Amino acid sequence: MAISTVAGQDTPTAAHRLRSILGGAAGNLVEWYDWYAYSAFALYFAGAFFPRADQTAQLLNTAAVFAVGFIMRPVGGWLMGTFADRKGRKAGLTLSVVLMCAGALLIALCPPYAQIGAAAPVVLVVARLLQGLSLGGEYGASAVYLSEMAGRRHRGFWSSFQYVTLISGQLVSLALLLVLQALLSHEQMAAWGWRIPFAIGAALAIAVWRIRRGLAETESFRNAERTGARRGSVADLLGSHRREAALVLALTAGGTVAFYAWSIYMQKFLANTAGFSAGTASAIMALALLLYTALQPVAGALSDRIGRKPLMVGFGVSGVVLTVPVFTTLEHVHSAPLAFLLVMAGLLSITGYTAINAVVKAELFPAEVRGLGVALPYAIANALFGGTAEYVALWFKQAGHERGFYWYVTALVALSLIAYLRMRETRDASAIKED
Repeated sequence: MAISTVAGQDTPTAAHRLRSILGGAAGNLVEWYDWYAYSAFALYFAGAFFPRADQTAQLLNTAAVFAVGFIMRPVGGWLMGTFADRKGRKAGLTLSVVLMCAGALLIALCPPYAQIGAAAPVVLVVARLLQGLSLGGEYGASAVYLSEMAGRRHRGFWSSFQYVTLISGQLVSLALLLVLQALLSHEQMAAWGWRIPFAIGAALAIAVWRIRRGLAETESFRNAERTGARRGSVADLLGSHRREAALVLALTAGGTVAFYAWSIYMQKFLANTAGFSAGTASAIMALALLLYTALQPVAGALSDRIGRKPLMVGFGVSGVVLTVPVFTTLEHVHSAPLAFLLVMAGLLSITGYTAINAVVKAELFPAEVRGLGVALPYAIANALFGGTAEYVALWFKQAGHERGFYWYVTALVALSLIAYLRMRETRDASAIKED
């Protein structure tokens, strides 16, 4: 790859940056496709892994396993964040996709509950633990890689592609769901069709492994490596950078629960509460997420012009104001176009967080602890608030107090809003020094 020389140092050209960013982002897409395929197809495979019961109870069980996967994310954030700081961003990205492949294969090949009994949900849990370990490191490694590889002037724009590919992974899983719904009957989907996306995900993960082996390492990591500084140390993170780590926890809490409420749980909410068919709910979410994806680089580019803080504050304020009334209205909506507009209102609100949260976190930490600093506190917040969002929502519904979930989301967004108002403008005080 071409490298230009500036002031006696190797500096990546624009073409080199673009190839590296797109290569890293493509792998991120497949990682998140594998992760989201679980949620997209849960309506069909819930009965295969758990004994017969009413639909809400089966969904509650699958949501619990979804949340269990998040238990491993802090462990993955710690282990793989440290690994990425010590061995390189590329090494961390490569390892994460191997673990994701293993988890997808386990789900694709696992016999149903009717054949192996309680062993079926055990295998499902093991698979999600592996994928949780993978995602715990993937977020930090990809956030840091994209932020470090992008130049200073367009760092918000390029780092927004983390969520472009993250959401695209969900879109691909939803698109596959729509195709399979058109080709297979409901009975076929429940019997064996749900295995197809996990088999495809495992195959794509192998292809991504080959791509990531060929990625270039970032200049930030190479500079940190040359200095010989102690890298990836939890003691250093909690000692010298505990304020930044606490800030990542605080600003993530509201953002992650809102993201999972609007982009993941919403598909089930439209089917299980609003009363739309599974196919209609999937179509609404596919179109909404497609437009939401297009908003990410727009918001990222805007943050390069006006700063990161205004977008984060905008999300906090709109999330506090809109969550309860929009969810309450959706309970009684029977028009697909109106449901789509309401869902888009929520997704537009959280764009102020999703488009730039990766670069904000990366800009808080020096290179020697950046992978760990981004991955670990983010993974903890996700385990506590993101991964449990569906379970909490369904728990409130089963208890007969569904609207309690709307207020729960609002409260967490309000807490994060306090952090957004108090944080520094990371665009102007970035710890990422390379241009």
